[in-house]
Amino acid sequence: MSTGSQIRSQICIVGDGAVGKAAALGFSQLGLQVTLLSAAPPRAESSASLGDWDVRVFALNHVARNLLDGLKVWGALDASRVAPVSAMRVFDGSERATGDLSFDAYGAYINELAWIVEDCNLTRALDTALRFAPHITSVFGQASRLEVGADAATIHLSDGRQLQAELVIGADGAQSWVRGQADIGLDYRSYHQQGVVCNFECEKPHHGVAHQWFVQEQGIIALLPLPGNRVSLVWSAPDDLAQQIMSQWMDELIARLAPYSTEPLGQLRPVLPEAIKAFPLRLIRPHSLVAERVALIGDAAHAVHPMAGHGMNLGFGDVNDLIRCIKEREAHRDCGDERVLSRYRRARAEEVALMQITTDGLYRLFGSDLSAVRLLRNTGLNFLNRLPVLKRKLIAHAMGV
Repeated sequence: MSTGSQIRSQICIVGDGAVGKAAALGFSQLGLQVTLLSAAPPRAESSASLGDWDVRVFALNHVARNLLDGLKVWGALDASRVAPVSAMRVFDGSERATGDLSFDAYGAYINELAWIVEDCNLTRALDTALRFAPHITSVFGQASRLEVGADAATIHLSDGRQLQAELVIGADGAQSWVRGQADIGLDYRSYHQQGVVCNFECEKPHHGVAHQWFVQEQGIIALLPLPGNRVSLVWSAPDDLAQQIMSQWMDELIARLAPYSTEPLGQLRPVLPEAIKAFPLRLIRPHSLVAERVALIGDAAHAVHPMAGHGMNLGFGDVNDLIRCIKEREAHRDCGDERVLSRYRRARAEEVALMQITTDGLYRLFGSDLSAVRLLRNTGLNFLNRLPVLKRKLIAHAMGV
């Protein structure tokens, strides 16, 4: 509802990424009035970019797929650009390493471990769904202040407009404005790494297998399957190495990858037009996922190392649990009720903490060059590889099945 310069709704979502848009669609399906605040209107894609392969990709698990399917978004994806992951092979890529570990969908009694989806493909499907969704008001503007009262929270925009809602959801990324306005403290640590991403054609078929190498001082190299004979590189490289990679010719990057990629994938060639990007990697642990009439989702709520590819999955898990908690609230409680937000916080605590501890621990374990640690991790990988029941449990937890 709008009255002059004030727009009222039950839920106001700050942030226009995939997690925020999915949340808006989910609350719309519950019949709730939603305001979606974005800093600027979306830019129209050029006809050339529509055919390009996006270097930013996500490995979506079963929780993410089920959520998107329920939102009528999964079926709107361009299926020809979605690659199912049938298996994953993990190697200690350091010298003298003898450890490896493999996971496959067949051994876990499922059809796929995950699906690799481009950011642009996901964004287009979400935007299409938003255009037809009722109860959603899109607002573009710069937020300047958050004011929380007993019955509602109000976001003041720089142009004088006000957005009033029972609940404000921060879906505005790792540098969350909402988190700062709600005075939620956090623990922050830089990994001193950059996530370097680009796409390649490969000589041999990948058969839907994702490959990952832990290479100590060079970081973590992952090659994820894309449709056809294409793979997506996600290299968690130390800052100095990342700068070198970004400043070199593509042929030099391919030469760096050759010791790992040649055997399973053959010769790599850049997907044209050539594109490469990098983004900083860090661990962010807010002290709480909620505050008075405020809830955090996505990277605003947690940032983890991308080695397991679960950053986006955690965000969609947030959306799933927050929608459920609000849907199941008692009739006398509004969307921002303290009891409802406490249920959301408890629902997410275990999964988020476990993923942060696991990824951070693996980063430390495989980053060590101590001979005793190297022996331990190689022995552990080989031992786990021989325990199918335990592997199935790990896969089920990671994939959300």
